[in-house]
Amino acid sequence: MGSAAAKHHLGVRRLLATGDFRRLLASRLASQWGDGLFQAGLAGAVLFNPERHADPAAIAAGFAVLLLPYSIVSPFAGALLDRWDRRRVLVVANLTRAVFILLTVAAVGAGLSDVPLYAAALMVTGVSRFVGSGLSASLPHVVPDDHLVEANAFATTLGALTAVLGAGSAVGLRLVLGDGDGGSARTTCVAIVGSLVAAFVASRFKAGVLGPDEVVEPNRAATAVAMGLLDGARAAWRAPKVAAGLVALLAHRAAFGMSLLLTLLLMRHSFGTGIEGLGKVAVAGGAGILLAGLITDRVVDLLGRKVAVSAALVLAAASQLGLGLPMLLPTILVASFLLTFAGQVVKLCVDSAVQGDIGDEVRGRVFALYDTLFNVTQVLAVSTAAAVVPFDGRSPGLIIVATALYLVGLGGYLLLLRRSPGQG
Repeated sequence: MGSAAAKHHLGVRRLLATGDFRRLLASRLASQWGDGLFQAGLAGAVLFNPERHADPAAIAAGFAVLLLPYSIVSPFAGALLDRWDRRRVLVVANLTRAVFILLTVAAVGAGLSDVPLYAAALMVTGVSRFVGSGLSASLPHVVPDDHLVEANAFATTLGALTAVLGAGSAVGLRLVLGDGDGGSARTTCVAIVGSLVAAFVASRFKAGVLGPDEVVEPNRAATAVAMGLLDGARAAWRAPKVAAGLVALLAHRAAFGMSLLLTLLLMRHSFGTGIEGLGKVAVAGGAGILLAGLITDRVVDLLGRKVAVSAALVLAAASQLGLGLPMLLPTILVASFLLTFAGQVVKLCVDSAVQGDIGDEVRGRVFALYDTLFNVTQVLAVSTAAAVVPFDGRSPGLIIVATALYLVGLGGYLLLLRRSPGQG
């Protein structure tokens, strides 16, 4: 068994020896570093800015404005990823994102809030999701099918860690450039570098090498775009491992969204640690992501994807309840590590299921559906929590609800796995 497992693993060195994989990875890393810096810079501008005020409702509104509108655009984006040369998509989208970052920077610097600021940030977030879906849909074109789990674990984990590094860069820059509107604007502006580098690297691919392999004829373009979400849902439903995995991931996302709101409020109002405390939470989460990237592929080989996902959800539920309830900074850091680790294991398994079980001609639409459900679930969870959470974030009841969500997700995951492919 050890020999078979060894043959399965290409290893980092052999993965990086593939030029197209190396370029796709470099584009991902540049993009996610910029995303991490942008999001942390924006969080600093809105949540930890002494010139602004943030209560639970304001935080929930920020999540809603940033994420829900893209959930409407996402089905169309997915259909376009299955029609357009993905190399061109990555180049144009990254350049477009750089322009929208500049608009957001201008809004922050001018002291704008609410709709003007969130509208500008929405454009950045929307394009970032588009880029992320394009990168995920492109991976099977640069890696053999039987090494997708390994390559996806490596690329996704390194990308997530790079996003954490970007967030850390924002914290450091904020200390140098200031914590008011002007300093926040200057910090956020640096994120443009990530988009420009990602666009340049993506431009080095040959046309067509990232797919799609099959393209809908031009006279069906409008239908393909309009039916994007439905096409993605049908394809996901016909693949039991994909449908079940999405249920597990969405349960994690809802629970994690509640925990994130509580953590933000605790950091600002109870612990008084500000963005530095949030940086510690990000580091703990980054360590969890790293561990997941190192062991997920081998755990799946040893135990199978079903056991790996189920164990991750049980671990998350136990961590949420046992470490979340004390609501102390040390236990929150440990919980951040374990919850992020468990969530990343689930995500890597779901990504690999989509890449392996969904045809290339509809894969972009399934990843777009993935993003839509991801966003809507997080917004609903944060908004629901914001309606009942105390101002200081101390809510044992919400921690118990988050724990229950993990267990509900586990039940839904196991139930949907029993379906036959194409059933329903």
